[in-house]
Amino acid sequence: MTDSDLAARVRRLEDRAAIHELVGAYGYTIDNRDIDALGELFMEDGVMMSLDGVMNAQGRAAIIDLYKGRFSALGPTFHFTHDHALSFGSDPDRASGIIASHAEVTRNGETMLAAIRYHDDYRRDGGRWRFAKRALSFFYYTPTAQYVEMMKSTLRQRAYGDQRPADWPENLDSWKQYRATSPQK
Repeated sequence: MTDSDLAARVRRLEDRAAIHELVGAYGYTIDNRDIDALGELFMEDGVMMSLDGVMNAQGRAAIIDLYKGRFSALGPTFHFTHDHALSFGSDPDRASGIIASHAEVTRNGETMLAAIRYHDDYRRDGGRWRFAKRALSFFYYTPTAQYVEMMKSTLRQRAYGDQRPADWPENLDSWKQYRATSPQK
């Protein structure tokens, strides 16, 4: 191993740690309603969206406005992340990742639970990693009182006063392929 190989490997480890810290900071800034810190997590031309189309903002100012609107319906929240699969390509200043996450929220006075996947693109900006794009999707987003029955249904998004299909796993090609060849339960 050469010194340059070692330096590249150390830099990659430092990049991984910085991106993991970015992901953690997102949850804290959301829960703390720290709008200034939230804006700094995104690139100036960053994108924040949800697969269900409810969230869709491009640019740091639009993302801040989006969250101000979301916060008006939300009481206390608690976001926490689980596994994080991170990948790098040939550009050392770009990476992508998928994160499993949960949230406990109070929305319009009702206590809710959410299981979320974040699909992220990260970019190094002035030596700092930021979100270039963050797209979230839901396994469920439901009032706690409906949790047990909701898990038996594909209509697991219930945060907006109706029942909508979940974003995953039923829409994933791997899920469809497995279900087509395996006994149903």
